[in-house]
Amino acid sequence: MTAPESAPARELTEAIADPATLRRSVAAGAVGVFVHWFDWAAYAYLASTIASVFFPAGNATAGLLAVFGVFAVSFGIRPIGALVFGPLGDRIGRKRTLSVVIFVMSGATLVIGLLPGYSTLGIAAPLLLVFLRLLQGFAAGGEFGSAATFLAEYAPRRSRGFGVSWLEVGSLLGFLSASFVFLLLSVGLSDAQLASWGWRIPFLIAAPLGIIGFVIRNKIEDTPEYRALEATDNVPRSPVRELLRNNKKQLLQTAGLMTMMHVPFYAVLTYLVTYETDYLGHSSGSAALLSTVISLTGLVLVPAFGRLSDRVGRRPILLGAGVALFVLSTPAFLLMRMGLTGTWIGGLVLGVVLAAILGTYAVWSAEIFPTRTRQGGLSIAYNLTAALFAGTVPYVMTVLISATGSTLVPGPYLMVAAVIGLIAAFSLRETAGNPLLQAADLTGEQTEA
Repeated sequence: MTAPESAPARELTEAIADPATLRRSVAAGAVGVFVHWFDWAAYAYLASTIASVFFPAGNATAGLLAVFGVFAVSFGIRPIGALVFGPLGDRIGRKRTLSVVIFVMSGATLVIGLLPGYSTLGIAAPLLLVFLRLLQGFAAGGEFGSAATFLAEYAPRRSRGFGVSWLEVGSLLGFLSASFVFLLLSVGLSDAQLASWGWRIPFLIAAPLGIIGFVIRNKIEDTPEYRALEATDNVPRSPVRELLRNNKKQLLQTAGLMTMMHVPFYAVLTYLVTYETDYLGHSSGSAALLSTVISLTGLVLVPAFGRLSDRVGRRPILLGAGVALFVLSTPAFLLMRMGLTGTWIGGLVLGVVLAAILGTYAVWSAEIFPTRTRQGGLSIAYNLTAALFAGTVPYVMTVLISATGSTLVPGPYLMVAAVIGLIAAFSLRETAGNPLLQAADLTGEQTEA
């Protein structure tokens, strides 16, 4: 059973924020996610150019592999950032960690945009690039948990799903914006101009956006739930110990939900472009256009599914999405082998299923944890599963297709992710509309999901 909400909690958290404050809270939560994914996508799109700038000339393939290696390492360090910034947010507040992570991320991005290449610094150039990407990855490890917790705790109880869904709207906008900037650079600049200075533009754009986000985050008050813990002198002194002692079950459940999100997210929004060009023979322009349309569809459907989950509950949406992912993944990839029209139908079907997951998984994950360990639990679950299942998607798909000779492999792989998510979803109770701050938060006792 869900623990009853205490009187002090009710007094401190049920005041309805004015619309301007709610808008600022959404902006504060989503802006860092936008900056993070804008930078991530820009780095991926410009991989070939960055390889030529920061690594020795003569072996383009080795340079490109090195760039993607740096990319993978930045994913690997995120769990360490999560272990630092997640529990820190439970200890010192959501606002402070939000401000720190966006400051570090945008600062590292700015320095990358200004960093001289191999021809100027020699071996120091790739070493500095690695260090800066590690710094970005370390800070990014604290971004999702901090932002999801902040949005969940600021959103009105009856529209929490809609409020938290804007976290993923920010990530999709980051992808799309980076794609648009890359398109403009590719059309407007020659290869020589792009390699000389044009590649720096996305990183220099991201830095002032990060500064704006820092200002927004620094000015807004901390969440009502965290202020309630402070006011009643119940801020946890050892959030990690408390999380591992009381909330291991919630940690595993959240990891299951997030696995069901990570795999289709990277399969549909990143790997599908490579799959279309390398295995289906479609042009890169057609593949990029489908990816853009899927992202635009997500911008509309993600908040719609978040709103729907406020009305009908998290369980029906995520269980339905998990079943759809299991049932439709292989048929979608079968359709893709039947020509361009089939590719578009299959891709859009997977995009709609992904939107349902994105609109619901973050808010349900936030509602699973007690307030005392919410940010730490979200950060650790998200980044551990990201390190295991997110950045590895393109590599695993490529290896499995090569080993089996079947281009249908991505379908069963998505089905496995669906099963993991469904096991987690079936084990959870409905949480829509429940108060986030419970009486147990004020005693440190275990809460049951």
